[in-house]
Amino acid sequence: MLFGKTLLATVAALLTSPAFAQTEMPFALDWKFEGPAAPYFQALDAGYFSDAGLAVTINEGAGSLDAIPKVATGAFPVGFADINSLMRFLDQNPGAPITAVMMVYDKPPFAVIGRRSLGIEAPEDLMGKVLGAPPPDGAWAQFPIFAAETGIDMSEITVEDVGFPTREPMLAEGNVAAITGFSFSSTLNLMRLGIPADDISVLLMADYGVDLYGNAIIVNTDFADSNPAQVTAFLAAIAMGWKDAIADPDTAIAALMERNPAADPALEAERLQMAIDANVLTDFVIANGIGSIDDERMMSAIAQTKSVYTFQSEPDAALYFDPSYLPTDGSLMLQ
Repeated sequence: MLFGKTLLATVAALLTSPAFAQTEMPFALDWKFEGPAAPYFQALDAGYFSDAGLAVTINEGAGSLDAIPKVATGAFPVGFADINSLMRFLDQNPGAPITAVMMVYDKPPFAVIGRRSLGIEAPEDLMGKVLGAPPPDGAWAQFPIFAAETGIDMSEITVEDVGFPTREPMLAEGNVAAITGFSFSSTLNLMRLGIPADDISVLLMADYGVDLYGNAIIVNTDFADSNPAQVTAFLAAIAMGWKDAIADPDTAIAALMERNPAADPALEAERLQMAIDANVLTDFVIANGIGSIDDERMMSAIAQTKSVYTFQSEPDAALYFDPSYLPTDGSLMLQ
């Protein structure tokens, strides 16, 4: 924490001098104000952003793809989105001023969530069943890779387009046998709807040969080129928010509840802990800190994407992830 505060204090001294005003940095989330968003509110309430001269507001999203066009158009300088969807967006919109700068979900929460009572316990059980999938869902976007890695014949699965609000209720009512979604979101939403935990099967795609990364902090590159110190300070504050949430999740959840008082604090605390344990605090992150990626794994992820998606141009990892804005003072270490 000391190193991170030193960096932020240094940046703050520069940014709050008479020549600088606070930099407006609205932050577009991928989803609603739920447990995994708590670290960002913790960073806000702890003053990590403001201490660095950043005026940060945090805005809800509507899915893993939602923040990408918002950041690409410059409506938001920073956001949180699925890096795999970002690859496809950049392929379809060459030259768009957007890239990922900090990996957060080192192990992505992309999952197929089914019910054992409806016959879903393994990937092959999906064949002959109905799968509910919201079209903008990040997990659904990666489902063809999961299918290829597990030998599933997608032609033998009936896919029903569902909305995010109806996804878990349809599974709870038995109208579909499984859904795609983020593991920590769909699992707890089903339990809240009265489905027993032992009836829920979670097929985490990363456990079935899918090498993809998950959601990352993304940035408008025009903004980043003009404000490199601010972007680095923002990433340092994000890392400290996650470090605080890992050390004291109750305080982070309290910050979340200030923005979403209708939420169930116990459920959101469980959702946050699931994200920490399964997606954020991996062996790689413990050893290397939050934010960076392994180049060899990234190349494997691109190769898997190529197996199910035809790129218009040869994919280039340098377009999708730029580590140059990550702080180098030790603030990325979470333990």
